[in-house]
Formats: sequence, C-alpha cells, structure tokens
Amino acid sequence: MDELLRTLRISSAGMKAQGTRLRVISENIANVDSLPTQPGALPYRRKVVTFRNELDRTIGVNIVQVNRIRTDTSAFSKRLDPSHPAAGPDGYVLAPNINTLIEMTDMREAQRSYEANLNVIKSSKSMLQQTIGLMR
Repeated sequence: MDELLRTLRISSAGMKAQGTRLRVISENIANVDSLPTQPGALPYRRKVVTFRNELDRTIGVNIVQVNRIRTDTSAFSKRLDPSHPAAGPDGYVLAPNINTLIEMTDMREAQRSYEANLNVIKSSKSMLQQTIGLMR
C-alpha cells in the first residue's frame, strides 16, 4: 500500500512540474510577436524552466521539482520594419528570441510527460481500489 502512495506522490510531483513547464511555454508562444514599443527598449525574452531532484522526507524518495524559471540569454532576432516606432536607424526592430518550432516541440514533450504521469496515477488508483475491494 505504501508503494502505491509513493507512486501517486512521485507522479503528482511530475505533473505539477510539467504543468509549470507548459504554462511557461504557453507564455513564450503568446509573446512571440511582442515587440518593444520605443527605440532602445528590449522585446520579450524567452523563459525556460529548469528542474531539480528533491528528497521528499515523508516518502523517502526523490521527486522532481521546478528549480527555477530563468530567461534565455540567447540573442534577439531582428525584423526589418522601418515604420515601427522601435525601429533603429537601420530600420530593424529587435524581436523576441523565441523559435515557435522549438516551443511546440518542448510543449509536446511536456504534454507527453504530463500524460505519462497521469496514466501512472490512474493505474495506481485502480490498483488501490482493487486492493481495498479485496480487503472487504
């Protein structure tokens, strides 16, 4: 019985971590076209979630936790738009350092991990219910 409860705890921690990752990816995608509004201002900077293992003392095993949400320091892209208010003298506007293809790939990976943890919880719940049924 303890093993099933540990499994539930581990999987729920995984779901929580991937849920945070999905939220951050969604924020990145939503801001892919967020350009600065004035010259010299910077556009939206992509965010990335990092994870860490943390010992859960109540169950005695490591679970995944969000370590932090950091900004991606890669270079901004540039778009030619001389009429934009934030365009420099060369007519280029700094654009977010977001690649939609990478974000969609990361989103799919996070979604699959979330679903895998959900399936583990469903299976554990079913086994727990069967165990309780046998004890009656």
